[in-house]
Amino acid sequence: MNLFTGESSDEFFGGEVPPQVRHLVDEARQEPNPQRALALLWTAQVCAPDCPSLYYLLYKFHARHGDTAQAEFAALKGLDVAAKQAGLPAIWQEVDAGMANFQSPGPARFWLFTLKALAFIRLRRRDPFGARAYLRKVQELDPTGGTGASVIDALLKGAA
Repeated sequence: MNLFTGESSDEFFGGEVPPQVRHLVDEARQEPNPQRALALLWTAQVCAPDCPSLYYLLYKFHARHGDTAQAEFAALKGLDVAAKQAGLPAIWQEVDAGMANFQSPGPARFWLFTLKALAFIRLRRRDPFGARAYLRKVQELDPTGGTGASVIDALLKGAA
């Protein structure tokens, strides 16, 4: 699904899904049983651990089903993969704006978007301090707000 137009799409946020696991993702998207869909997505991740879009699908799935602990686990794994692909430090607090182009599609943009997702997950886990830490880094690297971090900022202010 294209998040902007609402139209059905075969494109995945984070890049292409490798052909060897695409059938698993397609099957998971059609699967009515959430446990089976989740098993298919994690199987795809095990088979293609360097594919950022699989982590996106996993953390979105877990978050949508209220399992914020697993959403955070998947997001952190995705953050690590994206950091390696973008040449960023493994410790997210050490990343600065000069290390990558966070505005163009690619691993650095995925990394930044996943950092924003982690802020949201921490907020849902009732950890406003953790959420704020992630959010500050997102705002530092994306001062124009292209990631939509202002929504999480508003939620944090509302929770305070």
